[in-house]
Amino acid sequence: MSPSIRVASFNVNGIRARLPLLVDWLERERPHVVGLQETKVRDEDFPRAPLEELGYRLALRGQKAFNGVAVLSLLPMEVLQTGLQDEDPSDEARLILVEFCGIQLLNTYVPQGTDPTSERFYYKICWLRRLRSFMERTLDPHGLVLWIGDFNVAPGAEDVYDPQGLLGQIGFHPAEHRALEEVRRWGWVDVFRRHVRGGGHYTFWDYRIRHAVDRGLGWRVDHIWATEPLARRSLRAWIDVSLRRAPRPSDHTPVLAEFHVG
Repeated sequence: MSPSIRVASFNVNGIRARLPLLVDWLERERPHVVGLQETKVRDEDFPRAPLEELGYRLALRGQKAFNGVAVLSLLPMEVLQTGLQDEDPSDEARLILVEFCGIQLLNTYVPQGTDPTSERFYYKICWLRRLRSFMERTLDPHGLVLWIGDFNVAPGAEDVYDPQGLLGQIGFHPAEHRALEEVRRWGWVDVFRRHVRGGGHYTFWDYRIRHAVDRGLGWRVDHIWATEPLARRSLRAWIDVSLRRAPRPSDHTPVLAEFHVG
């Protein structure tokens, strides 16, 4: 049987709060590579030991209380870059680029944007433009590259529970759609949508909406995208809703994809 690897993306909304949940899931599912977002902890304070005891190597870019990304890997991994490194002083702990098995993996936590009328929304749009420039400088659309993370944008009408009612809100705004589309045109394929069609597939449910998971009131804002050469190697993709139903969950749940690597 041809070898394959499983890659996951999970916004933990605080690694220390979600550590028992994450460890239990990793023991059970054993994904080869996991990108985490919103770790909300400095690198020196990251709870490494329980994850390393499971055999995971760690690559970190964090900050206190906000943002933060990490990559966990059962496979040998090299850190290639952290941050956009474009000389903009507003760079935050939102990006880490690693390589394993000849595959480059970009893990990002795209700014949430707060409100379409806010300065943070402008920052989000600018950040996505900066990200496109980073890709042009650093990555090869003809190579084996993955882009995973919390993009904080639901790309299409099937990716939110009420596309008409939510249009114009943060995460489903035309300006965000245009900005993300510009990034996608660099050379990305939405791996989940390559394998799964239709609505009702979500990765985020607002804590403030009562019984949101059971009522299907979600958003698909967490993604695994790949360059076309790597997307052709994808075998399947799925969302594991079980973590959102667990005690003390994140408001997100993991999205996973499997790739042929032989």
